[in-house]
Amino acid sequence: MSCSSNGDSGEQVQAPEETIDKAANQQAVGESSQELLEDNGFTSLYIEIYYVQGLRPSSETVEHFKGFLNDRLNKPDGINIELFEMDSPGQDVYSITDVRKIEDETRTAYNEGSTLKVFGLFLDGEYAENTESGSVLGVAYRNTSFVLFSETIREFSGQPLSPSTTVLESTVLDHEFGHLMGLVNAGTPLQSQHQDVEHGRHCTTEDCLMYWTAETGEGLVNMISGGTIPILDQACLDDLQAHGGK
Repeated sequence: MSCSSNGDSGEQVQAPEETIDKAANQQAVGESSQELLEDNGFTSLYIEIYYVQGLRPSSETVEHFKGFLNDRLNKPDGINIELFEMDSPGQDVYSITDVRKIEDETRTAYNEGSTLKVFGLFLDGEYAENTESGSVLGVAYRNTSFVLFSETIREFSGQPLSPSTTVLESTVLDHEFGHLMGLVNAGTPLQSQHQDVEHGRHCTTEDCLMYWTAETGEGLVNMISGGTIPILDQACLDDLQAHGGK
């Protein structure tokens, strides 16, 4: 829209651009746990996932992830996941500061009305805090943001006798979203004592999805048996259900 400043000059005044409130999507991990789990306020969920060219998650991975979310979240108006290809940022190594900057330059979807919105990245390169004994596969780094280091995941899935890329990707996706849901003791209160304090926001049960080794390639390959994606144990489910989830 535009209008003339007076009847004679014909000079046009531009309407101000609409600003987007990003603050609600730039909080600490776990801050939106209850909003994700319950249907009081946000009745639908939209996830935009950006992947570097050549690292698109498989349709099986996306379908599994959507099923995982539907099993845990009360979103009566639906859960929608969209994928977008992006150019490589051109780095071999990424810090969380780098990842946040990429999100800030790329993300388009922020909470709107009754729709809660989440941002995901599938990156090439590796995490800056990898060590000789542990290669990080994913990180939840804001209340509605997560990153998977897809190139690293594919390097592990390409090893002899390793689980498939779909199984590894799906496990890391579920695990990182578990942190967004507030697990373990990261926004969703404990119903029993099952936090592995030594490893931070993780579960003490070794075959639980939220066990700490699910974030590292070396640990995850050893954790998965028979190509089966780990699930949440009863203690984690009790926490989620008490906090508004299924």
